Amino acid sequence: MNPVRHDNDLMLYLTESDVRRLLPMKVCIALVEAAFNRLAAGEALNQPRRRLVLPGRSALHYMAGADGKYFGAKIYATNPATGAHFLFLLYRAEDAAPLAVIEANHLGQIRTGAASGVATRLLARPDSRTVALIGSGFQALTQLEAVHEVLPVQHVRVWSRSAEKRNAFARACPSTLGLPVESTITAEEAVRGADILITATNSAAPVVESAWVEPGVHINAMGSNQAQRRELPEELVRRCDPIVVDSREQGRMESGDLLMALREEEWGRVKELSEIATGAPGRTSGSAVTLFKSNGLAVEDVAAAGFVYERAREQGTGTELYS
Repeated sequence: MNPVRHDNDLMLYLTESDVRRLLPMKVCIALVEAAFNRLAAGEALNQPRRRLVLPGRSALHYMAGADGKYFGAKIYATNPATGAHFLFLLYRAEDAAPLAVIEANHLGQIRTGAASGVATRLLARPDSRTVALIGSGFQALTQLEAVHEVLPVQHVRVWSRSAEKRNAFARACPSTLGLPVESTITAEEAVRGADILITATNSAAPVVESAWVEPGVHINAMGSNQAQRRELPEELVRRCDPIVVDSREQGRMESGDLLMALREEEWGRVKELSEIATGAPGRTSGSAVTLFKSNGLAVEDVAAAGFVYERAREQGTGTELYS
């Protein structure tokens, strides 16, 4: 069957630099929140991540979603020696026409940060000003950027296992985000007294202790998306109310932080971000510890990728693959 295409169709290849230029965090937060609203209304679709794990050290990960005029899939390969390599394939919902191949490392960073921004706006205390950031790697900067976008953050403390990396992160933030960032010697020093806690690590074991987290804190935990890995200890998870996930279905497959902390009958207290975004109760008191456990949804990628494609068409950006 030959593909049917409109006369003005362009299939584009868009690079990481295109995405960085075309997708501001503020815009992406609005796009992601709108996508969650449509999920709640049954107007968008999300298919959880699947993994093909090779006998060696490589793995293929893929996830799909549909939102409005677009649908698509994110496909990425990982290997401990070479890192992760992301692509997003965008299609038009009306006729399944392929529209774009998008390099998606930064797309994933910004949409993951944007989801945390939505959760922070909905769940954190409005007077929150101090952020503890555990992790200074791939996702850390956009997590912090999104929180800063929705709240007037004044002070950030960062800790990660590598002193060199956390110090470099702290030095870079005043120019990149306009935020003063302090590099701490221990994780406890970063966490105690913070209003918001972000965990963005690749650790398989908890990186914080419950005793460090004071009443009223909001937590964005996004580093782990495998059932056998967690960043938060059981005691801390069980303190949280509400516990919010981007997808209950996906959370039950890969949220190790929750799977290792909650009994089967306790999953009824886990809410989806789409429910909170459309009016379900969130924070119940100033002393509640709230948790957003993020795994990342393909529908977020669809919303962001559709916007990037439209801006690229308007500005004549990208490499034409065929027309």
